[in-house]
Amino acid sequence: MTTYLLKRFLLMIPTLIGISIITFVLSRSAPGDPVSSEFGGGGSAGGSGGASAGGAETLREQQKAIARRKKELGLDKPYPVQYFYWMSRILQGDLGESIKYRVPVSQKIGEAIGITIQLNIISLSLIYLISIPLGIHAAIRRGKLDEKAMGITLFGLYSAPSFWVATLLLFYFANPAHFYWFDGIGLHKEKFQELPYLDQLADWVWHLVLPVICLTYGGLASLSRYARAGMLETIRKDYVRTARAKGLPERVVIIKHALRNAMIPIITLLANLLPAMIGGSVVIEYIFTINGMGKLSFDAILSRDYDMIMAFAMLSAVLVLLGMLVSDILYTIVDPRISLEG
Repeated sequence: MTTYLLKRFLLMIPTLIGISIITFVLSRSAPGDPVSSEFGGGGSAGGSGGASAGGAETLREQQKAIARRKKELGLDKPYPVQYFYWMSRILQGDLGESIKYRVPVSQKIGEAIGITIQLNIISLSLIYLISIPLGIHAAIRRGKLDEKAMGITLFGLYSAPSFWVATLLLFYFANPAHFYWFDGIGLHKEKFQELPYLDQLADWVWHLVLPVICLTYGGLASLSRYARAGMLETIRKDYVRTARAKGLPERVVIIKHALRNAMIPIITLLANLLPAMIGGSVVIEYIFTINGMGKLSFDAILSRDYDMIMAFAMLSAVLVLLGMLVSDILYTIVDPRISLEG
């Protein structure tokens, strides 16, 4: 196991370097200039449209300011030189400075990451706690009326776009004209810190309900179908028939003998869970005005905030690779026949 882990960690290094190069080139090759946008586009010459001497002078001053800002950020250098400087900062633990916010990237990520993690931990916990029992029940009750109704309902949930569901929930349940049961803005109300602890907790839960529903239902629907398919394949195996033939109770047969192997397809999906916890949902965070990682990454792309984009890309890449590693390790726990060294 130690040798395997060492090999995997060593293989991550060239993988991350390759991802960083591709992301670096793509982000800087995309249309748009972050510094020009920072100065209002760089093409406006004032109220006279650039025709007057004053307008031309203003334009020249603006272009000089843009050139100084690019030099300050190192954007006037060739791509290989820019990449070398970026990599040298990364190796020192410096993620760079946000062009849009003019603060360290680590500071902005630190402010947003906690919000997204708490949202996604809650939603992912609900997805797994509900979907696996639903999948087992659907496999056992295959062909029965309740299983068919459950399947139709889950397919309907899976097909519903999250932005549409979020809009409907806001319109009907966060609208004084209908049912003002929830607050659809942010995760706290004003003067949240002044409330007693229990009131803070109640307010936090009140604000979480709608976004968590929108983050949960799609994954719940899909994962339950994966669990059903895995269980259906497993309960047909010879060792499950043998367990039944021994007279073991059906619950013991399902949980002790069938469930382990049925979990393998679900474990495979784990590689996507860690980056999903960080990336969050851009659409949901925008609709509910939640300043998490998803919204921050989307704003970074729109404003061509290069260091912020690179930080998100590398963080996501590291989490994907770690998720794949954790999945491989869990395979050996679920099925001892699987050997990582082999």
